[in-house]
Amino acid sequence: MSTTLTPLTTADAETLVVAAARRAARAAGVAVSVTVLDAGGHPLAFLRDDSAVLISGETSTRKAYTALQLGAPTADLVDLVTPDGPFHTLPTALDRPLLFIAGGVPIHRDGRLVGAIGLGGGAPEQDHSFATAALTELAR
Repeated sequence: MSTTLTPLTTADAETLVVAAARRAARAAGVAVSVTVLDAGGHPLAFLRDDSAVLISGETSTRKAYTALQLGAPTADLVDLVTPDGPFHTLPTALDRPLLFIAGGVPIHRDGRLVGAIGLGGGAPEQDHSFATAALTELAR
């Protein structure tokens, strides 16, 4: 029996970016960039706070892409690319914009991967917490 999967929409992305991720970051006093990708890796939403460091735009996108491609939060992948980790050469072996720093989180719906969110601009732990706060908001 096949079930229809509802894809991530631009309205979902706006909820993640504007309503949730930025609210969490602002509450912490952190200027961020937020990227939301659909299941195919295409951008649905992007926002960089005026005072966010410029590189945060790139890091938020790469974190979202990494979480999407590997289907796991980037916070859970950091140890895999250490010099003794099993994916040590992965960032350089592939010609892809992977970034193994906390702040990227996959988005699942009905147990299936439908996209990812990435945050950049805060400390890695902060970016991860802002992303997970956004997912909590989306789940409501």
